[in-house]
Amino acid sequence: MTADASPPARPVRAERRPVDEQDSLQANRADWDRYADEYQATHGEFLGDDGFLWGPEGVREDSLGALGPVAGKDVLELGCGAGQCSRWVLRHQGRPVGLDVSMRQLQHSRRIDLEHGTAVPTVCAGAAAIPFTDDAFDVVFSAFGALQFIADADALVTEIARVTRPGGRLAFSVTHPTRWMFPDDPGEGGLLASQSYWDRTPYVEVDDETGETSYVEHHRTLGDWVRALTAAGYRLVDLIEPEWPADHDRVWGGWSRTRGLLTPGTALFVADLPG
Repeated sequence: MTADASPPARPVRAERRPVDEQDSLQANRADWDRYADEYQATHGEFLGDDGFLWGPEGVREDSLGALGPVAGKDVLELGCGAGQCSRWVLRHQGRPVGLDVSMRQLQHSRRIDLEHGTAVPTVCAGAAAIPFTDDAFDVVFSAFGALQFIADADALVTEIARVTRPGGRLAFSVTHPTRWMFPDDPGEGGLLASQSYWDRTPYVEVDDETGETSYVEHHRTLGDWVRALTAAGYRLVDLIEPEWPADHDRVWGGWSRTRGLLTPGTALFVADLPG
């Protein structure tokens, strides 16, 4: 799960400007390779080596059941990181494959496999061009993973549908689109709307020393995601907006109790392809 950008190793400046698919891939692959060690050290215990966390609120698949039964099914995780969610699928008798752009994240997945005697197959690739044949999977999911880092949402969902069997399911969580109106601040400053919800210009970080794009995230509205799913042939089954648990005090990037009690931080879409 990838719920926040990396703390910059060098000074960066934030911009809002168009970025194409290749530049997004290149920037985010390098960013996650740099950040993987710190991410796993900071969040690994909370995620769990074979846990399935849908978002910073701490809501887990064990309680939601968004994937449905996975036993005996071929399951693809997009943006798998260290494979924690895929390992959960394996523990529930599914056949998972993890895909991530970051080789360093996948090395952490291999490390955890060696520690636990598990084996989650992984592929280093981007979600915009999934390297599998048509109708290869029964379930495709992403827990705060690849989807918000892809430039073309319509093409992305169509590509996911291509590798999904008829009757299959797609479930994915992303930063709640309304969060884009607010600064990425876990304190009270993050409760003041400062930009338009309908401004879909990507958020970009640029390395001050090199001038290179170092991070890109793409924004879609709730309606954008619904239309992309419908255009690709999916039927929306559920849209879950997890509430902040009363006993949850963890701060994760811009996610916090201060904000979470007042405004949603995660949107989880669940959709099926007709059989």
